[in-house]
Amino acid sequence: MAVGILLGVLRPGLAAQMQPLGDGFIKAIRMLIAPIIFCTVVHGVARMTDMARVGRVALKAIVYFEVLTTVALVIGLVAVNVLQPGKGMNVNLAHIDSSSVQQYVAQTRNQTVTQFLLNIIPQTFIGAFSDGNVLQVLLISVLCGFALTRLGTRGKPLVDLIEVASSMLFGIVGIVMWAAPLGAFGAIAFTVGRFGAGSLVSLGKLLGGFYLTCLIFVFGVLWPVCAWIGFSLPKLLRYIREELLIVFATTSSETVLPRMIARMEDLGCEESVVGLVIPTGYSFNLDGTCLYLATATVFLAQATNTPLGIGQQIGLLMVLLLTSKGAAGVAGAAFVVLAATLSTAGTIPVASVALVLGIHRLMSEGLTPTNLIGNAVATIVVAKWENALDEERLRRVLG
Repeated sequence: MAVGILLGVLRPGLAAQMQPLGDGFIKAIRMLIAPIIFCTVVHGVARMTDMARVGRVALKAIVYFEVLTTVALVIGLVAVNVLQPGKGMNVNLAHIDSSSVQQYVAQTRNQTVTQFLLNIIPQTFIGAFSDGNVLQVLLISVLCGFALTRLGTRGKPLVDLIEVASSMLFGIVGIVMWAAPLGAFGAIAFTVGRFGAGSLVSLGKLLGGFYLTCLIFVFGVLWPVCAWIGFSLPKLLRYIREELLIVFATTSSETVLPRMIARMEDLGCEESVVGLVIPTGYSFNLDGTCLYLATATVFLAQATNTPLGIGQQIGLLMVLLLTSKGAAGVAGAAFVVLAATLSTAGTIPVASVALVLGIHRLMSEGLTPTNLIGNAVATIVVAKWENALDEERLRRVLG
């Protein structure tokens, strides 16, 4: 990462050409996500004797996700109103080239809550794997796990085979992770070379305020949650430090999803809980994305001098709670959801999203690590809540 940043500063043109290294690494990891989720969830559910427990774990996870993402949205709104990064910009929309954001606005069509729920059901069994839709794979995995449980001893050979397949897939992850330094180098070199100093200076107040908001959420909200459960957040951050560096460089939390499953199991969380909470969290527990949405939306209102009172911001918070889930799984989800939010609210001009397009990747370097930390904490919390956490092992590993 340090070499990539140096190249981006000294030779920005050459650094921008390093993008394929980062993209290749991300693609190599993404090809493994669907089969790993399938094997982990099927094996975990099939080993459960109490089928009601699966629904109970999922319900507890969703309740926790909704509470934390609501807190994140509130913190984002408060911070952006206090810091006011867009005040005084007086942007004239007539001078903004909105053609660059039309593709993102187009993706927001049909992203209603109903459509989102229907999209969880894949067109075909294999289609979920070929599309790489995490929620569709999760649905199929839970159904297969239930079916294998009902088969009893007849299903045991297949359960054993899936366990072996899971070990094989994690072995492949270990091989691919050897390329992580190259991926991190390519991704961070591209970011600095393409968006570097100019973007940082022109919208530095927004970036600085957003990074500060992410830190406030992590240490002001997640740290007390960790202390309440009985473990140290700084020790957890040290434990997942490599994963944090990878998502910071690649701006994609998917790059460490397989590793996070293994890491959370090594911490003492039961396989069945990890298999349900981690994949679900990647769609429903996007704390960093919620901070980004709240910050960017109000920033655009401030920059374009659009009046946005307290009542309107509360209404906006309600919209964000829906849209942040409604476009889960869409490529470039955070930016797409931002466009969807503006078009749904109808108060702030949708064309204004062009203002943050140039620094979206730089903002992603704050939101993706926050998402990752939030999901790691959520997994431990739900495991503890479900009495599925080996606390002695947790303390020993973190220590």
